[in-house]
Order: sequence, then C-alpha cells, then structure tokens
Amino acid sequence: MSGNAGKKGRERAQSARASLRNAPPRPPERPTGLLARPNPARIAAYLGFGVLGVLVALAGTLLQAAWFPGGLIIALLACAGLFYGGRIRVGTQLGALAPAAGWFVTVFVLLSGTSEGDYVFGDELGLALFVLGGTAAAVICATTSKVPQSAIRSGRSGT
Repeated sequence: MSGNAGKKGRERAQSARASLRNAPPRPPERPTGLLARPNPARIAAYLGFGVLGVLVALAGTLLQAAWFPGGLIIALLACAGLFYGGRIRVGTQLGALAPAAGWFVTVFVLLSGTSEGDYVFGDELGLALFVLGGTAAAVICATTSKVPQSAIRSGRSGT
C-alpha cells in the first residue's frame, strides 16, 4: 500500500468535515519562519533594531557606571523596553533578538577593555548586574509565547 492512498483518505476526511460544517476547505497556508520569502522591510527593521541595541548598550554602560543604583535601573529598563519593543513591533522572536545581538556585541567589546587594563564599566557589582539583567531581559522578551494583540485588531469588542 503506498503513502498516496493515505493522503487521499485524509483529504477526503477533511473535505467531509468541511461539508459538515458548511465551510469551504481552507487553502494551504503560506510558509512561515525560515521557509518564508525574505521581507525587505522586516530585514531593515532588524538592522535598525540592531543599531538601537548598540546605542542602548553604549548609553547604558555609561549611565550605570555614573549613577550606580539609579543609573543601573534606568539602563536595564531601557534594555528591556528596546527588546520588548522590537518583539512587539516586528511580531517575531527575531524582533527581540536583533537589538539583543547588538547589545551583547557592544557590551562584550566594552568589557574587553584596553591594553592598560582600563574598561568602561564602573565597579564589578554594577558590571555583573548590568550584564545579567540585560541578558535576562533579552531572554524573557525573546521567549514570550505570543505577542498580545489589541482588541481592535482582533475584531473583539470589550477588554
């Protein structure tokens, strides 16, 4: 028995279920993820968010070193806001990972320091909290299961 017979049987069963519901059969879905066609606007958005990640890392590095407790909180909130904003704006996990990649590269370049032993970060506690907090924010924003949709876009009233 070939695999073709099983496929035809499944198609017949789907069309029978569709006729029971009085609904037309659904067209095949478009490929998603890596199989989908590249979108130039989305690629530009990823690059833009990567550049924003670099800028937020530079500003956050200087700010957390200048004003230790308050500056660190502001820098981490900026990181989390950028990562979450990228996730919401683009609608994919790469939307959060693009600024996170720019942020990671910049932070680790700044961590390397100079040959004299100087580096941009202030103290070890601020350094550890900034790197760990930014990493946690990137992971949380990139692994959220679904992007919340507004009630207006989804067609639901209320809420």
